[in-house]
Amino acid sequence: MINDREIDVLIVGAGPTGLVLALWLNRLGVRTRIIDKTAEPGTTSRALAVQARTLELYRQVGLSEAVVAEGRKMTTVNLWKAGKHAARVVFGDMGGDLSPFPYALIYTQDEHERLLIDRLADAGVRIERQTELVAFEETADGVRARLKRADGSTETCEARHLAGCDGAHSTVREGLQIGFPGGTYNHLFYVADVDAHGPVMNGELHGALDATDFLIVFPLKGDRHARLIGTMRTDDTRERTDLSWNDVSQRIFEWLPIDIERVRWFSTYRVHHRVADHFRKGRTFLLGDAAHIHSPVGGQGMNTGIGDAVNLAWKIAEVVHGRADAALLDSYEPERIAFARRLVATTDRVFTGVTSDGTIARHVRLNLVPAIAPAMFSFKTWRRFMFRTISQTAVNYRASSLSEGRAGRVHGGDRLPWVKPHANEADNFTPLTSLDWQVHVYGTAASQLQTACHDRSLPLHVFPWRGEMEHTGLQRDAAYLVRPDGYVALADPQGRAAAITSYLDARRLIVKH
Repeated sequence: MINDREIDVLIVGAGPTGLVLALWLNRLGVRTRIIDKTAEPGTTSRALAVQARTLELYRQVGLSEAVVAEGRKMTTVNLWKAGKHAARVVFGDMGGDLSPFPYALIYTQDEHERLLIDRLADAGVRIERQTELVAFEETADGVRARLKRADGSTETCEARHLAGCDGAHSTVREGLQIGFPGGTYNHLFYVADVDAHGPVMNGELHGALDATDFLIVFPLKGDRHARLIGTMRTDDTRERTDLSWNDVSQRIFEWLPIDIERVRWFSTYRVHHRVADHFRKGRTFLLGDAAHIHSPVGGQGMNTGIGDAVNLAWKIAEVVHGRADAALLDSYEPERIAFARRLVATTDRVFTGVTSDGTIARHVRLNLVPAIAPAMFSFKTWRRFMFRTISQTAVNYRASSLSEGRAGRVHGGDRLPWVKPHANEADNFTPLTSLDWQVHVYGTAASQLQTACHDRSLPLHVFPWRGEMEHTGLQRDAAYLVRPDGYVALADPQGRAAAITSYLDARRLIVKH
């Protein structure tokens, strides 16, 4: 076990958020300890979707290929109404010119966690199971935490920082006395893994449109394996805790051509929408479900937690290694809380429309959506808009204190636009695997900029200008200072060395040597 005095970050919670935080911190040379009160990783889960932005972040640490190989691309959605096929919406590779991963991926959370755990084990990091955070307090130079093991024994762990990745009922959040305002939707949902056959078991996503019930069929690995998510609306089931598959209304299955052969597991849950009042207090941070929970619309939840983890990881690494002032950590909360609040508000509106019993909502759900959805997705502009929204590639930090300038259509705080590789050349995301600050120029870099980057040991990547680069929003010969997480910190249209050096000096940032 690592000596307590050598711990930089104590991570509480070994779900996807905590595991990704540990993985990135380890790659960045930050000493971590990750604990979880459960005896073993989850074998069942609701999270399914891995979005393009998550895959881009995974590519930076060598994870994306494994996830894509094990997952299932979601390119088509079918809608059913009253037992008849009402519409087929083909997404295809919606983001073909926007991301190296132009699709959403279905990859179950339990498989996802096992992959992350294996990668951490390969790096020499193990999860300490049946270890629970009991209490913690901030000290002059860190955090002191009291931990309890399964046998009842306790120990004290001291770390420079504490990361609460411990879910919606977060002990860390409660210990900080941070509010978690929001609410709970009335509907009771179920999730089930099943073996089945029938027309809907064709590897595509299927949804049943109904006036009262709600059901989505997600294809999983294996031709006869699927996950069902639906509503349980019967009044006498709402307060029961012993519900099973036998309590699910079978009426909607008459509307959807699927024959259930075996139920592997079944669970019910309620959907909440909450955002913590703060994501940070002193040396302690909240991430993932400990900081925000919302409806499953769009498959955003797990991906948002992973985004939290990456955002925080590189900032902690910069501070721990003495390359940045502790003030850099102040940017974590405003960057991530703003996105979480927008996401909760957006998914709340969509979720309410999908599940509402109101006359207008039913009309939209049953009549308008099947009629117009296929036509809308036939337009490239609409497909691009939907991809950018759902994939999280449109998430930006323009209002952040770390964001400055504009060059072309790219603002400081935007995700670096992806440029398709030309011939046998590597794409412009390849250099991001270094997890370093770097400067990108598309065209020609001024000699003064080359000298400044050399003097600062700041990697400079120059890409020969091609006409299609303008379509991504990039400006010829401009300088883009890129953060370790692939977001543009500074966009300078003149490509000036002084703009880069002034930015770094103003924020007391020392680039990695």
